[in-house]
Amino acid sequence: MTDDVESARIEWEEAYRGLAEAALDPVREEDLRIQLEAVTSELRRRLGGSFTVQELANEYARADLWARDALAKGSAPGWPRTLTLVEGAAFHLYARGAVDYVP
Repeated sequence: MTDDVESARIEWEEAYRGLAEAALDPVREEDLRIQLEAVTSELRRRLGGSFTVQELANEYARADLWARDALAKGSAPGWPRTLTLVEGAAFHLYARGAVDYVP
């Protein structure tokens, strides 16, 4: 695994833990779920069902260019405050579907 992939995976894992913690607040839980689905849907559109962790990491490097639009179009309330958290968590969860995924 390359250093950039390993670094991205660490960021994704940290974001996922942060999202799980933030979602414990029942007021925020639904908004975070909507945001997560918006980013995940865009990932699915961009990468499809067959991808490698390296391809996912490459897309992560470009995610700032499209994640804001995906969240704004998805009517995800409060997304400007949670963009980085939701983005990383979505990549963490989506990585599990990579053809070369290793926990």
